[in-house]
Amino acid sequence: MADWAFAVRALRSRNYRLFFGGQSVSLIGTWMTRIATSWLVYRLTDSPVLLGIVSFTGQVPAFFLGPVAGVWVDRWDRHRVLVSTQVLSMVQSFALAVLALAHIITIWEIILLSLAQGLINTFDMPARQAFVIQMVEKREDLGNAIALNSSMVNASRLIGPAIAGGVIAYAGEGFCFLADGISYIAVIVSLLLMHITVAQARAPLSRRVLQELNEGWRYIVDSVPIRSILLNLALLGLVGMPYTVLMPIFASDILHGGPHTLGFLMAASGVGALVSAISLALRRTVLGLGKMIAISSALFGVSLVGLALSRWLWLSLLLMPVTGFGMMQQMAASNTILQTIVQDEKRGRVMAFYAVAFLGMAPFGSLAAGALAARVGTPATLASGGVFCVMGSIWFARRLPAIRELVRPIYRQLGILPELAMGVQQASALQTPPED
Repeated sequence: MADWAFAVRALRSRNYRLFFGGQSVSLIGTWMTRIATSWLVYRLTDSPVLLGIVSFTGQVPAFFLGPVAGVWVDRWDRHRVLVSTQVLSMVQSFALAVLALAHIITIWEIILLSLAQGLINTFDMPARQAFVIQMVEKREDLGNAIALNSSMVNASRLIGPAIAGGVIAYAGEGFCFLADGISYIAVIVSLLLMHITVAQARAPLSRRVLQELNEGWRYIVDSVPIRSILLNLALLGLVGMPYTVLMPIFASDILHGGPHTLGFLMAASGVGALVSAISLALRRTVLGLGKMIAISSALFGVSLVGLALSRWLWLSLLLMPVTGFGMMQQMAASNTILQTIVQDEKRGRVMAFYAVAFLGMAPFGSLAAGALAARVGTPATLASGGVFCVMGSIWFARRLPAIRELVRPIYRQLGILPELAMGVQQASALQTPPED
C-alpha cells in the first residue's frame, strides 16, 4: 500500500468517510466561533478576568458532569446522541449570531450561551470519541482514524482562525457565529446518512448510574497506564491549555495587533498541530507513542516559555507552530493509546474522564490564568504554565518503564506485537510434548 493510501486507510470505511467530510466543514465554523467569541469578549470588556470566566463557563460542565455523561454514553445509542448534540450546537450558534448581528449581545448572554455549549459538549465529546470504533470497519484502522480526526481538527484550526480574523475585521463577530451555525448542517447530514453495522457494547440499564460510575473510576485508578496518561493530560489542561484564552491579550497588548494578528497566531498554532496529526497518521504502529507523550509535553512547555519572552510578531509566529505541534502530539498520542488498551464496554466512561482531564481541567486553568494575568501580566502567566508542563513531562518519562510493562501484554493480545506473540507461541510449542 502506498504511503499516502496507508495514511488515510480509515477512509476505506464508508461511515468514517461521511463523518470526516461533514465534520471537516463543521469544525471550520467551530474555530471561527472560538476566535470571534474571545475577540468579542475582550472588545466588550477589555478584561482578562472576564476572558477567563467565559472560557471557564464553557468548559466547566465537563469537569462536574463528564463522568456521569460517560455512564450514559455507554448506555445510550451513541449515534443518536451525536445527532442530538450537533443539532443543539447549531441552535446555540444561531442564537449567538442573532444577538451579535442585532448588536444587543452582552457579556452575560455570552456567558450563558457558553455554558449551554459546555453542557452540550459534555455529552458530545465522550460520545464522539467512543463512536469512532463503530465507524471504522477494521479495528486496526482505529489509530489511523484517531490521527485523521486530529488532522481534521487542526486543518480547520488552520483555516478557521485565518478566516475569522478577516471576517471580524470587515463584517463583525456575528457573521462568524452565523457561518458556524450553517456549517453544522454538513455534519448532521453525514450522521443521518450513516448505516451503523458495528454493534455497540452497552452497559445494562438495570444497574445504577453511581455503580457504573464507580466501576469506571476504579478501572482507571487501578490501571497504571490509563491513570498516568490522564494525570499528565490533566496537568497540561490545567496549566498549558489556558494559553489560548490569553491570546487576544497577547495579540493586542503585547504584540500591538488586531483581530488579524490573533487569527494569524492561532492559524500558526494550527499549522504545527496539523503537522503533528499528519505524522501520527503516517505511523504504522502505536509502539513508541508513550515516549512521544513525554517529548511532546516538554516541547509544548518550552514553546510556551519562549512565547512568553517574545515581543515580536515574526518570532511569535515561529513559536506558535511548535506550541500547536507539542499540544496536539501529546493529546492525540494519549487518545490513541487509551482507545487501544481500554475495554470496549468501558470506553464511554474512560473517554469521559479523558474529556475531564483535558477539557474539564482547562476552565479552572483559564480562570486562574485570567486572574494571574491581571496581577502579574500575560507573559509571566504563560511562562509559569510552560514550566509546569515541562515538570509534568519529566514525571511521565519516569513512569514509562512501568507503563510499558503493563501495556505489552495487551498489545500482544491485540496482535500489535506479533513478533513477541509468535515467540511466546514457539516457546510454548517447544515445551509441549509431541503427540503420538
